[in-house]
Amino acid sequence: MKVAMLAPVAWRTPPRHYGPWETVVSLLTEGLVQRGIDVTLFATADSQTIGKLRAIIPRGYEEDESLNPKVCECLHIAHLFEQAQEFDLIHNHFDFLPLTYSQLVATPVLTTIHGFSSPSILPIYKRYNTKTFYVSISNADRSPELTYCATIYHGIDLNLFDFNDTPDDYLLFFGRFHHDKGAKEAIEVARAAGRTLVMAGIIQDKDYFNNYVAPFIDNKTVVYVGSVGPTERNKLLRNAYALLHLINFNEPFGLSVIESMACGTPVIAVNRGSMPEIITDGKDGILVPDATAALSAIDRISNIDRRECRRTVEQRFTADRMVEQYIDVYQMIVASVAREDHRPWGYYEILAEKKDFKSKRIIVYPGKRLSLQRHAMRDEHWYIQKGRAIVTLDEERFELTPGESVNIPRMVRHRIENIGTDELVFIEIQTGDYFGEDDIERFEDDFGRV
Repeated sequence: MKVAMLAPVAWRTPPRHYGPWETVVSLLTEGLVQRGIDVTLFATADSQTIGKLRAIIPRGYEEDESLNPKVCECLHIAHLFEQAQEFDLIHNHFDFLPLTYSQLVATPVLTTIHGFSSPSILPIYKRYNTKTFYVSISNADRSPELTYCATIYHGIDLNLFDFNDTPDDYLLFFGRFHHDKGAKEAIEVARAAGRTLVMAGIIQDKDYFNNYVAPFIDNKTVVYVGSVGPTERNKLLRNAYALLHLINFNEPFGLSVIESMACGTPVIAVNRGSMPEIITDGKDGILVPDATAALSAIDRISNIDRRECRRTVEQRFTADRMVEQYIDVYQMIVASVAREDHRPWGYYEILAEKKDFKSKRIIVYPGKRLSLQRHAMRDEHWYIQKGRAIVTLDEERFELTPGESVNIPRMVRHRIENIGTDELVFIEIQTGDYFGEDDIERFEDDFGRV
């Protein structure tokens, strides 16, 4: 199986510090390659993988302000889809924009929906709902208007997170500085509890940070250490008394939550979104109805067995488990589309099949064309129903539009090409002695089948 893995290009894959989507893509790519899957990672040129890397964007646009994000995104996505015919499956981790390319290629597209940034993007997912495949990252993040083939929780590499049963007494905020993530609430709770709060993460909303976080940073009671890489992340998480995840939105998953638990550090989380799917209240963390209830929860953290936190991740949130579940989905998708009536250029349906004739309804994708071929044992007649076609008969080329038709005698080299922007639909009627697909002699082919 050949898989094209489409990563975001905001950050390198894997990221140097922040980049949750890139982290998941990297873990999945490496795990698939280790299991013998042929994976080509489409990411920034400075990305690292044991698989194949193809890139058109030099660096993450969040790491180089000279790069235009929209230009990078469009070039990056087009770069993959222009090579789509090389792959059995495209795995999209780039949100909704690649879906608008999906019907221009024959390769099936699987999209992991890493949360909905806004309800306004749902119409795009709805438009391609029956034409592509979706995986959710939690049951809470599923839309009732979409069809999913699986829910697959994120996994992490446990080797990057050390268990610690003797932590320090500081509280930790670990995430992007934005109203959604509850940095302000974490400061309020830590101050009320009389505990030091260490804060780490990127400043996504500068106004929010300047108004609600910066005034309290004194490097004693509130300490900001910036956006940290894997080594420092491990130290912060393993030594924390508890992680405060006092979110103000429905969390799609929460990668930092399982990273904290992997170190044995319990999480105090507002019970929204995916939190009750990840945390078992009172066993490996504490769920609270809102941020104000988090203060009393701090006193109950000592009742949590830090070994239970680690055990939860070992049993439910490893990278190995995630990879195996995605392989199952890949196999299901490839099997569902690997039918005799699907081709790289489109597909067909058989309308009638008798001893002396056979008829098909054939659909050709925009910009695609059939191979230049001929038949020894049958004649064909093409009738155009929809779209614009260029037909080749030996040395002759001409255009056909709806309502027009052409006869193709046996042993004449012929080809049809969709030159329009919509699907080309035509009826093919075969007459002769034999109608098998092996009665095809190809001379030229865009998909390497000569």
